[in-house]
Amino acid sequence: MFKKGSKLYGIIKGVCPKCHEESMFKNKNPYILSEALSMNENCSNCGTKYKIEPSFFYGSMYVSYPVGIAFATAAFVISFFIFNAGINVIFISIIATLIIFMPVILRLSRNIWINFFMHYDKNLAKK
Repeated sequence: MFKKGSKLYGIIKGVCPKCHEESMFKNKNPYILSEALSMNENCSNCGTKYKIEPSFFYGSMYVSYPVGIAFATAAFVISFFIFNAGINVIFISIIATLIIFMPVILRLSRNIWINFFMHYDKNLAKK
């Protein structure tokens, strides 16, 4: 399921969608906020250009909404069903979760978006 060559591997790892060899992001740590969305122009292994067209990653905003909803739902389920929290605590936990995980949500959305349009090619991977 998470093996090299699968869509999930490319999305979770944030690697080149064509060869799965290089990280698309200049810095692997999403919590360095000044570099959270700084991406390499091309893959150093296969030469794939990540920005297919100008403003390509604006489309990832459409993906970030359901990803954010998934994180918010997880925060609700944990707060309500596991900790039996009240409505105020649940609300605060959802907001805190979305703020804390914002860099992760943004990167995950970009990874999902680019993987809609590009597919793994085992011939480009390093042996």
